[in-house]
Amino acid sequence: MERFAGSQEEQQPQPPPVGTPVTVRLPVRKPWVTYGLIGITIAVFLLQLLSQSTSHDGVDWPFLLGGKINAYILRGELWRLVTPALLHGSLLHIAFNMYALFSLGSSLERYYGHGRFLVLYIIGSFCGNSLSFLLSPNPSLGASTAVFGLVAAEGVFIYRNRRLFGSRARAMLSNLVLIVVVNLLIGLQPGIDNWGHLGGLAGGALFAWMAGPLLLVQQTSTGYELQDSRLSGGLLWGILLSAGLFSAMVIGRFITGD
Repeated sequence: MERFAGSQEEQQPQPPPVGTPVTVRLPVRKPWVTYGLIGITIAVFLLQLLSQSTSHDGVDWPFLLGGKINAYILRGELWRLVTPALLHGSLLHIAFNMYALFSLGSSLERYYGHGRFLVLYIIGSFCGNSLSFLLSPNPSLGASTAVFGLVAAEGVFIYRNRRLFGSRARAMLSNLVLIVVVNLLIGLQPGIDNWGHLGGLAGGALFAWMAGPLLLVQQTSTGYELQDSRLSGGLLWGILLSAGLFSAMVIGRFITGD
């Protein structure tokens, strides 16, 4: 069979010889969602400070309207299973959580993409606050539910793509496990909602396992780049598995009336 000169087959890039170092282009995405979440959370915290300094008896109206308060959730105010991630109790509290969000989000959003990363963050908050609602009567607030979801997603991301990380994968995973254990131990102190942390971990891990990036090195006409081989249906399954499971438990709480 004749073949025209300059056909597509002849223009296909050829793989380099075995052992030749290659440069792989990483996804180039600014973490706009991470920046946006940090900005919104700081703005809400400023509203909390303003409310406490100007209202009668120093009432924190943003917390009263959006904090995890079980009695109000049982009345049907279900947004309280997500909005506590925008609220914080002190400057140190918000500083720690926003630093963690920036550190984890800047990396994860590059691979997840903006929309999927935002879903992950909301899933972590929802699952964390749902478990806290189910197992703790105490009011709570803070982005740590969502941040623990990001930590779990980071671990799943490293494990599922461990061939690309090579020998570093084991050390990276060990470091993440150590961070989680230390923070859970710190969470044993009074006033810290460890159930929220555990719920965020579980929700983030479930979502990431089903919907997180599965990276492949692909050769293109201009070199090599990382591409996500995850099918679009994985996002739906990730939402159903994580948010669906915790939603079912919350619904069970409403049905039983406990």
